[in-house]
Amino acid sequence: MTCAQVLQTALARRDPISLAEVNEEAALQRRVDKKFLLSRGQLAELLERLDDDFAVMEIAGRRIFGYSSTYFDTPGLEQFRVHRQGRRRRFKVRTRTYLDSGLCMFEAKLKGSRGETDKHRIPYPLADSAIMNGEAQEFLAELLDAEYRLPLPELTPVMTVDYRRGTLVNPHSKERLTCDVGLLCRDGAGGNGAGETCLTGVQEVAGPDLVVVETKSADGRGVADRVLAEMGIRELSMSKYCVGIALLHPHLPANRWNRVLRERFAWDRAPSRAGLAGLVA
Repeated sequence: MTCAQVLQTALARRDPISLAEVNEEAALQRRVDKKFLLSRGQLAELLERLDDDFAVMEIAGRRIFGYSSTYFDTPGLEQFRVHRQGRRRRFKVRTRTYLDSGLCMFEAKLKGSRGETDKHRIPYPLADSAIMNGEAQEFLAELLDAEYRLPLPELTPVMTVDYRRGTLVNPHSKERLTCDVGLLCRDGAGGNGAGETCLTGVQEVAGPDLVVVETKSADGRGVADRVLAEMGIRELSMSKYCVGIALLHPHLPANRWNRVLRERFAWDRAPSRAGLAGLVA
């Protein structure tokens, strides 16, 4: 079984919770996010060990949904660099398209001084999902000024990530658990901000045998966090954005993520075109 099949089977056994109930009971816009990278066996164990308080978000009979996120950064990939360096004042900007419904949001995630993440978003025209329109620029400019006293930088689309997600919600402990499978990243600008063309074009990031699990809770010590700790699974300090950029542009330094990229993503600082093609197959 692939991770997608394991996820689908496990989610089918749980009680449903509607989107309205999720937004009412466990809407976490200020939260502590933790990411983990699991094999399909670890995913099956995690979902088996979570108690019955975790329900699965269901919309129109669906429990796994398609997402497409377009990320924006400066032409020199400034936000990738500050994430790589672990700076506290950093942010991610993206549009997120819900492929099953055709809805789109413009989102900004700002990291606070204590490690918490503030997520801000507004409804966004689907036709503008690959660009930052005037409304988005004004929205982000106000956020950056209020949070960091920073001006709005020049931002351009640098990458699009597609994936499928299942979401578990515990309304009692006010936490969420998301499971992302089938990640696929595409170079968003045809280059790397330095006049060089991306080597890969389209590249599968995690493949069918890995799943990105993210816990979202008020303090980072939720039920799912404890279960993952008991399983001996360590937090992965690396976002889908940083994974994708590192894989699409292997000549860029990735510093603190080198080991994870090599061991889990078959990453090479200077791969051949044939080797990169092998990652897609």
